[in-house]
Amino acid sequence: MKTSISNNEIKRIKSLSQKKFRDGYGLFVVEGEKLVEEAVKSGFGVEAVYRRDDIGEDTMSRISQLNSPSPVLAVVRKPAEDGPGGIPDKGLYLGLDSVRDPGNLGTLIRIADWFGINAIFASRDTVDVFNPKVVQATMGAIFRVGFHYCDLARTAEGFLSHGGKVYGTFLDGKNIYCRDLAAGEDSPVLVIMGNESEGISAGVAAKVSDRLYIPPYPPDGTGSESLNVAVAAAVTVAEFRRRINVQSGMATGH
Repeated sequence: MKTSISNNEIKRIKSLSQKKFRDGYGLFVVEGEKLVEEAVKSGFGVEAVYRRDDIGEDTMSRISQLNSPSPVLAVVRKPAEDGPGGIPDKGLYLGLDSVRDPGNLGTLIRIADWFGINAIFASRDTVDVFNPKVVQATMGAIFRVGFHYCDLARTAEGFLSHGGKVYGTFLDGKNIYCRDLAAGEDSPVLVIMGNESEGISAGVAAKVSDRLYIPPYPPDGTGSESLNVAVAAAVTVAEFRRRINVQSGMATGH
């Protein structure tokens, strides 16, 4: 026997595809076995779980926000917006300046999760982290990576005033492979990635203490003009983590 869902509940779930309703209800949607499992294991409040086998394929199609509805969907409560809080004493953090593409943001959160980034600080005009496309693209990382919307220029300034470093990627920066990098072991480090087409905004760029450049290969090649923001972030953060591993190996004699 199938479990029925009222039309009002169907309308409420469908409305969560829009930010104003996600904000109004304080809820967002998660779809797929892996993501729902991650949601249940996380500290997020899971309000309801709907399974295709229980509610029927037609009803699941009506509430799903995917082109091909998955076998399970959960309605999850958004965490309280407590702001970024104080500037940390140390650690490696990611800053996002006006990232607008949901797929890029989701991938950036996955990258932060993979490389053990302590948290992400995003400008207020960055795409909503609970956008369904963002949530799906995180593959569950959304439940493990701290995410804060903020005045990014002011946050960067805070990192500097706490004795930290603020890095950004620019076409006129210095080769990332040929310079010293502070990796956040003794002071706070913020690595900022910019908008997909405009890069890092002038106001935020003014707070960057160290401008980095990811060189192409060969250096005089005539390939792509730039890297996708998520790819650039992965390359950049990987280099920071590599430096830590090298230094740790030197310290332990390995």
